[in-house]
Order: sequence, then structure tokens, then C-alpha cells
Amino acid sequence: MVTTTNQPLFNPTQKKSRINSLDVIRGIALLGILLMNINGMGLPFAYDDPTIAGGSEGLNLNVWITNNMLFEGTMRGLFTLLFGAGIILLTSRLEKNGAGILTADIYYRRILWLLLFGLINVWILLWHGDILYPYAIFGLMLFPFRNASIKKLIICGLVLLAIGTLWNVSDYQNSLKTQKEGLEVQTLKEKGITLSENQENSLKDWEKLKTKHTQEEVTKRIKEMHQGYWQVVLAKVKMNQFMQTWFPYRIWVWDILSYMLLGMAFFKLRIFHGERTNVFYFLMLFIGYVVGLSVNYYETKLLLDSNFDAIILSKTGQTYQIGRFFTTIGHIGLFMLFIKSGILGFLQKALAAVGTMALTNYLMHSVITSIIFYGFGFSMFGKLQRFELYYVVGGIWIIQLIVSPIWLKYFQYGPLEWLWRSLTYQKKQPFRISK
Repeated sequence: MVTTTNQPLFNPTQKKSRINSLDVIRGIALLGILLMNINGMGLPFAYDDPTIAGGSEGLNLNVWITNNMLFEGTMRGLFTLLFGAGIILLTSRLEKNGAGILTADIYYRRILWLLLFGLINVWILLWHGDILYPYAIFGLMLFPFRNASIKKLIICGLVLLAIGTLWNVSDYQNSLKTQKEGLEVQTLKEKGITLSENQENSLKDWEKLKTKHTQEEVTKRIKEMHQGYWQVVLAKVKMNQFMQTWFPYRIWVWDILSYMLLGMAFFKLRIFHGERTNVFYFLMLFIGYVVGLSVNYYETKLLLDSNFDAIILSKTGQTYQIGRFFTTIGHIGLFMLFIKSGILGFLQKALAAVGTMALTNYLMHSVITSIIFYGFGFSMFGKLQRFELYYVVGGIWIIQLIVSPIWLKYFQYGPLEWLWRSLTYQKKQPFRISK
């Protein structure tokens, strides 16, 4: 057991042993995730398609374009890479200190408690886009990979990305087939020809594919979110079930598990430690942005030119992971150069504090936005334009950048980090910093 006090080597990572660059990048990723999540938190059905709600012209459109070019999937990708890196950091430290089989015990207990935090985030804090749940699900699969070679980790990660991309290609081909069959049946119907049951189904499938959410559906969702707490819980049940059943195994497994494996490789390559040369990080930045932003621009232009047509949205899925991967690589290069430069030291310290308290700060996003947007709070869901959502984002950023470093002056961990560690190690951890 790890509950006894004579096993100090098996305690959580202490503040003096933390890798500062990991904390800074984690802080950036944590705050960056909110740039995308806020659209799902504050608007109905408008995460991918700004024409449905929140405004799709002028500043609102420019905000969507900026997000789609720079942040769609990339902050999540960065956060996931760091999760994979953290697995190597945790297990290697434990094994180095002689934990032996207790390494697995501690690791899986940590992951299972994370699963519970994810369920709380979805069902109690009401964020259906939670990533803690899928992190835990796929984290359960990663322990056997901790000693895999860098080459094997990279190959496995890229293979998963390739499978996800091929599945997206298949989805696009199915969309084209649905469109073709639907248009053919529609022509027959216009000619007055009696349709068979299969033809009727083909027409229904085509109508379902091409039809956007109606204003009635948007209004209904806004009214649902403006109700009391339990009414909002019930209104979200169907979406929550979808996000925790079908979605992880169709989308997240390729999206998240792949990046976790790559993050493990990147940690072993010492990329996140800042130990590579400036030229290395500049090449990451340059190659990543040249390829990634080119692909993202191609996708963005297709969507804008088609007015967010469903078929085109499916088409952009074919290249989504390519643009996302390379843009994420570019971000890593940029952020590592920023960290190594030492500029804006006060900001780097604040970001590191945010990253150190990542679990607390991530769940606080859900708490704060639920109060702002839902009926048991200020009922702002669906009332703000897209660009106005970023006033909320900016406010949350400022609060967390100020509060996190102040908190860590007096406490060793964030409150939920302390709870998570205490549960993981089955022992109450020191909380306050002794003077």
C-alpha cells in the first residue's frame, strides 16, 4: 500500500521538481481551449456553422475565420500532447524511485479518478464537450506503451491519425452518394413518379443531410438553456449520452489517443523540456505553419464559398487532421521559442501557475460559463454575438492569470489537484506551504 508515511518516494511531483516549460505550455493550452469551447457553451448548434447563431458577418465572421485558421483542434491537440508527456513523467519518476508494480496501481487509480472528474464535468457542471472523460478512457490504454521506443510511439500515433482521416474520407464519399441518390429521387418525384420505400428513404436521408438547424430549433434550445438547473440537466441528457458513447469511438479515439502517443514520444525527444536548439523550434514553427495554415485556409475558403454547405463541411473533414497536426506543431515551436527567450517573464510565471492548476482551472471554465449562460444564472445563452463571447473568455483569462499565481504562493497545489493527488496516493497530501 502507498498509504504509509515511510514511502516518501512515491509521493506526487513536488513544486521544485516540476518542468517549467511544461507548465507554461499547459497554461497556454488550457486558456486556448476556451477559445473554441465558448462557442459550444454560449451558442446553440453554432460551433461549426456561424450562420446558425451568433452572427456570420463582419466581426463575427472574422472571429470564426481566426478560430478556424489558428485554434480549431490545435489547443486541444496541444493539451493532449502534454497529457501523453505527463504519463511518461509520472511513470518514469515512480519506476526510477523503485515503485515497481505500484507504478501501475498509482497510474490506474489516477486515471479512474480522472474519469470521475469527467463525469462530474458533464453531468453536474453541464459541459457536454468535456475532454477529461475521453482522456481517462484512452488513458487506460496507454500504460503498456510507457516503455515503447520513440519510433514505435510516433508510428502508432500517425497510424491512428491516418485511420481517422481515411474514415473522414469515407464519410465524405457517403455524403456524395447520399446527395446523388437524393437528387435523382427528387427529380423522379418532381415528374410525378410514385416512389418506392427505398427511394423515399433516400430522399429523407438527403433532406436530413442538407438541412441546417431551423430557427425554431435554435429558439427551442435557447429556451431550454434558460430554465432552472434540473431542466437544463434533462435537456442535455441526449447530447451528453451521444458525446460519451458514439463520439469517443468514432472521433476521439483517432483525435485524442493519437496525440497522447505522440506526446509520449515528444517527451522522450525532450521537445517540451526546451533542450532542443532554437533552430529546431524555428523549423517546427515554420514547417508547421506553412503546411498547417495552408490546409486550414483551403478548408476555410471552401466553407465560406459554400455558405457552410453540409457536403463541403464533410469534404473539409478529409484534410482536417493534416491542418490540425501541422498547425499544432507550429504552435509548439512558437511557444517553446517564447519560453526560451525569457521575455514577458511575469506572463510566463502566470501561465505556469495556470498550467500547474490545470484541472481546477479547466473545471472552473464549466462552472463560470454555466452560471453566465444558463437559466439558474444570468441566462445569457444565445444572447451574445460570437465576438461578444470573447469578452467572457477575456474575463476568465484575466481572473485565472491573476488568481492562480496568488493561490500557489500559499498552497502547493490547486484545490482539485490536491484532491486528485490525495485520492491517487490514498493519503492526504500537504496543502498549505509551510512558512
